[in-house]
Amino acid sequence: MPQLPTRIPGLVLLAPQVHGDHRGFFVETYRASDAALRGVEFVQDNHSRSRRGVVRGLHLQIGAGIGKLVRCGRGEIFDVAVDVRRGSPHYGRWEGYVLDDRAHRQLYVPAGFAHGFCVLSDVADVFYRQTGYYDPDLERGIAYDDPEVAVEWPLPAAELIASERDAGAPRLAEAAAELPFVFDG
Repeated sequence: MPQLPTRIPGLVLLAPQVHGDHRGFFVETYRASDAALRGVEFVQDNHSRSRRGVVRGLHLQIGAGIGKLVRCGRGEIFDVAVDVRRGSPHYGRWEGYVLDDRAHRQLYVPAGFAHGFCVLSDVADVFYRQTGYYDPDLERGIAYDDPEVAVEWPLPAAELIASERDAGAPRLAEAAAELPFVFDG
């Protein structure tokens, strides 16, 4: 699967080939032997549905951490990853990409990054494979509107709809001491 460039090492943006005609389309969304994800083992698949303006995240799991391969199977989202690896030259910086049901791009977000997205279409179905099992005791978050991280969400702040948990998440500076991730160069 072709890989597109990213600015932060570790993030992998994939552009699968879409075979479409008047009947619809076919796209291969995952292949274990793909060089871009060789050695990455997924153990859990998740599916979320959200309406326009919903912002989910920025989430991560402490401990060994979890990598996620994210795609939008219906609609359009703005998908974001924030580098939270201590010692990284990109610490606290973010990258965001539009993922949609037309180009079918996917973003691999490895452990050491917080992840979130904002729904741009009326409805969006987001699918993601994880390298570890969800554990509520290890789940953490950082504020999606942290002014120091300064994610440029493509919708006005007044249109963003966050859960109570996400709205109350700490800023990265407040959560940093608990995050175990270290940049390995």
